[in-house]
Amino acid sequence: MLRDFRSYPALDLTIGGRLVVLCGENGAGKTNLLEALSLLAPGRGLRRADLAECARRGGGGGFALSIEVEEDGEIRQLGCGWSPADGNGGAERRNRIDRAPVSSSRAFSDHVRVVWLTPAMDQLFSGPASERRRFLDRFVLAIDPGHGARVNAFERALRGRNRLLEEDRRNAAWLDAVEREAAELGVAIAAARLECVSRLEALIAAERDDASPFPWARLALEGAIEALVASGPALDAEEHYRALLRDNRGRDAAAGRTLIGPHVGDLAVRHGPKDAPAASASTGEQKALLVGLALAHARLVAEMSGIVPIALLDEIAAHFDPRRRAALFDALERLGGQVFLSGADPAAFAGLSGRAETFEVSAEAGVRAMAQA
Repeated sequence: MLRDFRSYPALDLTIGGRLVVLCGENGAGKTNLLEALSLLAPGRGLRRADLAECARRGGGGGFALSIEVEEDGEIRQLGCGWSPADGNGGAERRNRIDRAPVSSSRAFSDHVRVVWLTPAMDQLFSGPASERRRFLDRFVLAIDPGHGARVNAFERALRGRNRLLEEDRRNAAWLDAVEREAAELGVAIAAARLECVSRLEALIAAERDDASPFPWARLALEGAIEALVASGPALDAEEHYRALLRDNRGRDAAAGRTLIGPHVGDLAVRHGPKDAPAASASTGEQKALLVGLALAHARLVAEMSGIVPIALLDEIAAHFDPRRRAALFDALERLGGQVFLSGADPAAFAGLSGRAETFEVSAEAGVRAMAQA
């Protein structure tokens, strides 16, 4: 159920299928529906938009969304919304479970887990390291809802350190305190990423199929702090990182930023069957590799949390040949959770006839169920 969310003044949609297809022209509002669901995961959703941007233009400046989920035979209601600033207070996000307020969206993780793939991720392997870190952090968040808070706190600590380094008369005691906090958080972030990569690698190895149209991947974390965490106890890594921060104050001050830490690490991905960097693979191979990773991650989330995730796949089938498309649909059915797929061409989902609940999304008519062939 939506109110004043993006292009939707109001929506009340009943969905029961395991596979849910959203078809419609570009700009019809398909991705808006996926984004609404993604806001029930920790973080800022699949567009990474400020919540104020999600409010419908021409509306009251806020929005509300809620879902009803069946959980162990009971219906639970999860909802969130955005209230704009007014005379009674500032703008705020509101989260509720069964209409009772909860402190943050992390509380939703006891009831749902959400994973997604969007077209913006297609350049992941050839793009900047920052995009791969963000991609990996989304993977970690799906199994460790507290990870986002650590990342945000670490970034705040680094900003505070950078401000202190800019001062002509530096306060050594404050720098020591900030660097201690940054080291603790940085090591915790690197450890969470390493655990996620290690578990994902193990799952991929156990299910490896060289004949699959979605090639398996080799994963590794690269970076000085990641190497420290991987080689010994966390307390030793924290002490070493604190020393690195202390010894490199001059260099970091000259650069205007902190040059060592998990914020500059990278996720290295290789095309397993070819034993080649993912960035050197063809566009189609990179897309297939990305989907294979996403499918493995969804299985890992289910294994670690006990909750099979909701999967949101935006424009997922358009660039696959019929063989890969059929294999994708079969793999999605095997996940066992609810999967939402969007696309502009109904023909791309012909292989799901009789297997999926299909909706036509239109900017004029809204969302309506399509007759099944």
